[in-house]
Amino acid sequence: MPVTVVRFNLVAPGASPAELGARYRAALEMAAYADEHGVSTVQTEEHHGAENNWLPSPFAFAGAVLGATRRLTVTVSAAIGPLHDPLRLAEDIAVLDLLSGGRLVTVAGIGYRPQEYARAGVEWKRRGRLQDELLETLLKAWTGEEFNHRGRTVRVTPRPGTQPHPLLLVGGSSRAAARRAARLGLPFFPSAHLPELEAYYKERLVEYGTEGWVLMPAAETPLLHLAEDPDRTWAEYGGHFLHEARTYASWQPAGVRSAVRSAATTVEELRAEGVYRVLTPDECVAQGVDTFVLHPLVGGMPLEEGRRSLRLFCEGVLPRLTV
Repeated sequence: MPVTVVRFNLVAPGASPAELGARYRAALEMAAYADEHGVSTVQTEEHHGAENNWLPSPFAFAGAVLGATRRLTVTVSAAIGPLHDPLRLAEDIAVLDLLSGGRLVTVAGIGYRPQEYARAGVEWKRRGRLQDELLETLLKAWTGEEFNHRGRTVRVTPRPGTQPHPLLLVGGSSRAAARRAARLGLPFFPSAHLPELEAYYKERLVEYGTEGWVLMPAAETPLLHLAEDPDRTWAEYGGHFLHEARTYASWQPAGVRSAVRSAATTVEELRAEGVYRVLTPDECVAQGVDTFVLHPLVGGMPLEEGRRSLRLFCEGVLPRLTV
């Protein structure tokens, strides 16, 4: 059966606190509805200081989603590793792992926005070393044993329920990220369809004598919105898709490779690209892909339109994927 993902980043340009609160609560209701109908994953992510209110606290949101659901997995993809305190993150993930029965998946990336590092008072040039320290600390912390951390003997409790540790993947689009994952024997999550990087990772596994696996996006991983009338949806709501596409484009430097990358400057160009797709249920089923990523609240989409998209997916697509 294909993997089905509902993505939430809670973007809402210009929204008031009351409007944001309603959006967060609606996302939890939608996650619960998705869980009841057999969606396999809710995905969320992390960015800081964004004018459009992009979610900055993915583990708090993940905890709320895990509390509102019973079966689906919640994936944080990706946490910006060097911006987190390693010991506190180890505790937070351990608690969420225990609360959820092992339904939290963490992808640790390194980020690509220097301004997020500056905002946090973290040196951009140290990001590689900090990522190494974070990953190594998490793995030591989850053993429940004492270890040395920055010159101190520490111990992290409670131990997570998932053994040997909660699912932790290393994300990125560089050879450094692939080497890091291989050296630590952690799974690798390339940020785009990069077969050459997968091959490099596997070579490094042999070199380091470790074991691991790759979870890589397909060559095409469109972000989906379901509608009975796609033309009407593009006409009325195309600006929401374009807002997110332009935001991503403004953040990503030339060397960053991402599954979500658009050069569009107009709604018409964005629709023609196919990175964001508005489909009827029949068109969605006919794609025949292995992974369906629904993005119901994209770019500040009105809540009722997001709910309508999710309902069409759960009632008009999912039952046909399980046959």
